[in-house]
Amino acid sequence: MADKKVRLQKFLAENGVASRRKSEELIAAGKVRVNGRVAAVGDQIDPREDKVTVAGKKIIPQKTNVYIMLHKPRGYVTTMHDEMGRKCVAELVKDVPQRVYPVGRLDRESEGLLLLTNDGEFANALMHPSHHVPKTYRVTVRPDVSKAQLAAFQNGIVLDGETTLPAEVRVLERQEGRVVLEIVIFEGRNRQIRRMCEALGLEVARLKRTKIGSVKLGMLKVGEYRDLTEQEVHTLSAAAQRT
Repeated sequence: MADKKVRLQKFLAENGVASRRKSEELIAAGKVRVNGRVAAVGDQIDPREDKVTVAGKKIIPQKTNVYIMLHKPRGYVTTMHDEMGRKCVAELVKDVPQRVYPVGRLDRESEGLLLLTNDGEFANALMHPSHHVPKTYRVTVRPDVSKAQLAAFQNGIVLDGETTLPAEVRVLERQEGRVVLEIVIFEGRNRQIRRMCEALGLEVARLKRTKIGSVKLGMLKVGEYRDLTEQEVHTLSAAAQRT
């Protein structure tokens, strides 16, 4: 994971003390201390751990919105704390300075794209039931899929007395005893893909989320994360507003 230390002058500038150049001048003049020690130009700090003062005044980091894409592995629960002692996604983002939380869920045995953020408005927009932001999954099922079962995904399946929104589905790969599907859903019911497959008599061997809106998991390695780009954040926000 990336080193979360930042240059001292960058930290000061981002928290409204002064421009980077002026911050360097303050440091050079001996007016900046880190954990009680006079700082030097070029020093790096950990905003989570280090106490920074300027002329005796403590600098409190301003809240910075964080948007993260995690490649969730199988076997991890989508929570920041688990009372049962199971592995949780918090362990995979523990070096993120800000306190983040998941946007939606992936069940324990599912894997793939999981968003985390500290921006409540962004999270609520993506999760709101009326916004229907599409989510794309690669699903391996057994033993085979019929035309009638594919049609059922597209027509909607009754779960808990309510019909799901029509899903998009296509066959990616077909081998003896297994079929790989791409399924796109437009709502976020609990364990929806697995329950839809179960209702059709299909066994889910593997389930991986590959895309939310137009933002793709890509080549991000299992268990690793990266920051979303500004364009990706904008695209997701626009998708929620548009829908």
